[in-house]
Amino acid sequence: MTERSLARNRLGAEPMSPQAAYRIVHDESLLDGNARLNLATFVTTWMDDEADRLYAETFDKNMIDKDEYPSTAAVEDHCWRILADLWHAPSADDAIGTSTTGSSEACMLAGLAFKRRWQHARRAAGKDTATPNLVMSAAVQVCWEKFCNYWDVEMRLVPISAEHPVLDGHDLESYVDENTIGVVAIMGVTYTGAYEPVREIARVLDGIRDRSGLDVPIHVDGASGAMIAPFLQPDVEWDFRLERVHSISTSGHKYGGVYPGLGWIVWREQRWLPDDLVLRVSYLGGDMPTFALNFSRPGAQVLLQYYLFLRLGFAGYTAVQQGAQDVAVHLSQAIGAMAPFRLISEGRDIPVFAWAMVDGHTENWDLYHLSDRLRMRGWLVPAYPLPADLQQITVARIVVRRDLSMDMADKLLADIVAEVAYLDRLTSPMPKEGRRPSFHH
Repeated sequence: MTERSLARNRLGAEPMSPQAAYRIVHDESLLDGNARLNLATFVTTWMDDEADRLYAETFDKNMIDKDEYPSTAAVEDHCWRILADLWHAPSADDAIGTSTTGSSEACMLAGLAFKRRWQHARRAAGKDTATPNLVMSAAVQVCWEKFCNYWDVEMRLVPISAEHPVLDGHDLESYVDENTIGVVAIMGVTYTGAYEPVREIARVLDGIRDRSGLDVPIHVDGASGAMIAPFLQPDVEWDFRLERVHSISTSGHKYGGVYPGLGWIVWREQRWLPDDLVLRVSYLGGDMPTFALNFSRPGAQVLLQYYLFLRLGFAGYTAVQQGAQDVAVHLSQAIGAMAPFRLISEGRDIPVFAWAMVDGHTENWDLYHLSDRLRMRGWLVPAYPLPADLQQITVARIVVRRDLSMDMADKLLADIVAEVAYLDRLTSPMPKEGRRPSFHH
């Protein structure tokens, strides 16, 4: 390692001018891909000029310091109450919620609430609390694996299959027992974008309760779909209209439209959040409750969320989400019509779709090669295997956000057509050594 490269990994002996330091860091960031062309990420990559200005004006606010920033704290309260109403909580006054750094943190808070309530009930009955388990689809996002690993909860994965590509209640009774703290249902599976039928899962759990007395709650991981379904599929019952749904989480920085990182979690009723999980601190200048894995965190994103709630309203969010879905369906139909491909999903739930190769189309290339070729043109389109039991199927996936216009989508299609034509002209197989999934959660 040279002296020049070593200087990057230790503090310099003398200060550098702000202009020089800025230029170095600015130039480093130029080597990143173009965020607008990143079709792997669900995370917001564009907001309007007024949002950018508001962000710059408020990036110094610390969300945890509610005594110093009471107005920001009030805005946080407005936001989760708006979500409680959007998700049909029986009473926003009896619900409770909070912002988080993302839906992963929100999911962990939901899991902790499940575990603590289960522990209280088991101890009250004089029973052991050593072996809690959480039931979910094999296609869950990695945050649930983290939760179960970090908080000593058995992770019970219900396999997916061609007949049951999502958790749909099939054979659920085989996985639920007296140690089950809850069931996770996903509104927008990361791998394919498909909704899991929460109402059907709740119906199956109702039957289990009637037969065995086991009363198992549901958490809806709505990282993406909780900000899509209320606007595009309002008749689908997945939220607090189902009494068995105790809590819902979403990513404000996904289809909530806010820059990272922001998540939300709302409990249907305050009784589903155990009091002993809420701590109180006084050393910031006032007596305030806190329930979070993080302490200090940005307040600016919470203000940006409220800005969007005011700016868009219900009609505006409907138009934005419908626009993204229109683009997703346009792309999926065009890609599904290409000879090498078959669709796994169409983007009619959340604006996300996946496709696979048609068996026997070619031995010379696969979706990893197509992903590499598109990356050369600036597009990031991930390829990866489906979860266990379907891992023999490799898919590519496109996430459509509000900043992917129909015009840009047509440019993407033209590039896909061109690269497929290039790959189809190959007369010998492309190398496969070291091929790894380019999958982004």
